[in-house]
Amino acid sequence: MRPSSYSSSPKDRPADWQAIRSLLPYLTEFKWRVAIALGLLVLSKLANVSVPLVLKEIIDALDAKHAVLAVPVALVVAYGVLRLFSTLFGEMRDAVFAKVTQRAIRRVALQVFQHLHSLSLRFHLDRQTGGVSRDIERGTRGIGFLLNFMLFNILPTLLEIGLVAAILFTKYNVWFAAITFITLIVYIAFTLFITEWRMVVRRSMNDLDSKANSRAIDSLLNYETVKYFGNERYEAGRYDENMQRWEVAAVRNTTSLALLNAGQSFIIAIGITALMLLAADGVAKGTLTLGDLVLINVFMIQLYMPLHFLGFVYREIRHALADMEKMFGLLHEHREIADAPDAQVLNPGRAEVNFERVDFGYGPDRQILHEVSFAIPAGHTVAVVGASGAGKSTLSRLLFRFYDVQGGSIQINGQNIRAVTQASLRAAIGIVPQDTVLFNDTIYYNIAYGRPDASRDEIIAAAQAAHIHDFIESLPQGYDSMVGERGLKLSGGEKQRVAIARAILKNPAILIFDEATSALDSKSEKAIQAELRAISQNRTTLIIAHRLSTVVEADQILVMDQGRIVERGTHRELLAQDRMYAQMWNLQKQEEISDSDY
Repeated sequence: MRPSSYSSSPKDRPADWQAIRSLLPYLTEFKWRVAIALGLLVLSKLANVSVPLVLKEIIDALDAKHAVLAVPVALVVAYGVLRLFSTLFGEMRDAVFAKVTQRAIRRVALQVFQHLHSLSLRFHLDRQTGGVSRDIERGTRGIGFLLNFMLFNILPTLLEIGLVAAILFTKYNVWFAAITFITLIVYIAFTLFITEWRMVVRRSMNDLDSKANSRAIDSLLNYETVKYFGNERYEAGRYDENMQRWEVAAVRNTTSLALLNAGQSFIIAIGITALMLLAADGVAKGTLTLGDLVLINVFMIQLYMPLHFLGFVYREIRHALADMEKMFGLLHEHREIADAPDAQVLNPGRAEVNFERVDFGYGPDRQILHEVSFAIPAGHTVAVVGASGAGKSTLSRLLFRFYDVQGGSIQINGQNIRAVTQASLRAAIGIVPQDTVLFNDTIYYNIAYGRPDASRDEIIAAAQAAHIHDFIESLPQGYDSMVGERGLKLSGGEKQRVAIARAILKNPAILIFDEATSALDSKSEKAIQAELRAISQNRTTLIIAHRLSTVVEADQILVMDQGRIVERGTHRELLAQDRMYAQMWNLQKQEEISDSDY
């Protein structure tokens, strides 16, 4: 079946041309390289077309009817030189153009990478890492193919076809040119028709390949969970299910390719046969020489090769465009959070933070915050407590501007955070998150990530302040120890200490502790609490906590319930009110007593 809707779809062509146009700036960046490469291309094709003409003269010179006693040495040497030049100029062209191609791949890959980091948290929560990485890999590979083959295969092929057709038209019967053009038109029409049909199969292969890769990476990242539940066979089955569908699409792709190649060969064979019959008849009648017969045969073989290659190139260009489609689609992904055109650099100073009647929801049917208002005076500590799902962690995401508020405003020193640059905003805030995910690199690298230009002494001082220096020194490779994928070689407490060291190293004006000690045991928690209090001195600090013991010394405690602040005050004031906070405090004290008795 032929999905005719694809080939005529108006939305695909603009996307293809847009992808091609987006590569033009990379050609203009190296104008002289492109010009030299095009010059070498023309020289290569002129040499290639001249080879059959010289070969005809050699054969006619050696024909018995015009026999000569000496071998036409000059013609033979010229034949060899032209053969060499047709290849040499092509290789020189590739060498000159290599930098253009590789620079384009590098620039586009960097552009996509930077754009992905500029997209909102909402996009990254929805994306599948494996699929995105495969889309980028295929897309960058497609760029190299597109640049090389469009410029150095389609153009020279059309040039060579034009030169051959012109020679046949001027030197021989008009039928030679007519048969050549008819063969060319039928060949191109057949190639376009079948290739457009095959593109649907190619797109299906790309989708299934990305899904299979996403599933594999997701399963490997969750290796321990797979083992906990003994679901190795289940995961293999899910992966193979995708690969089975990919196999079907791949088989269809290969069989349709065989159909395309066979059809192209059939059309070319008919054209060559018709030309050879015409040429043989001319030799028999004496209007053509043997050299003419060889010339026409060699021309048709030379025409067949680029024409056949033109079909391959067009097919592969369409495949490359399909491969690039998803990568460029990432570039067109809406940037939900963007700096205002007149965004100013944040001046945090001592950083007073104000939430004023903030409303926010992750979706129309999922409202999280309702008119939340509070202030964190400069240098003070405010803690937010409440049950899971009350909206506590959403406050930190909004302060970082991972999302924009839907009502009200957030201000730092009187500056609305939507009116300042994201870079300056996030530079002023340090966070110790509840779930610390580390890079698959050394402990040193992960701590230094808080401030990459920090000295080794500063990094060690930060580790000491986070009470992780002694642990690191006890490892065989010390600070050069690898932490593994997502930090899985470290315990939860060790990862959180690395996160605390990283925040200390950043030395921000505003600190956020989002369940910062949740992965620590009671002894470690008490040891690090003093350090957290020390580093939060003279800094504006927001503590998001479940354990109330971690917030008793906060200047103010906010109690949240279902997205609203229902209580506020100091630890003593809230206990005196004997409401939700007091109930939570008593419940946690009872749990601690039960745990100690056990």
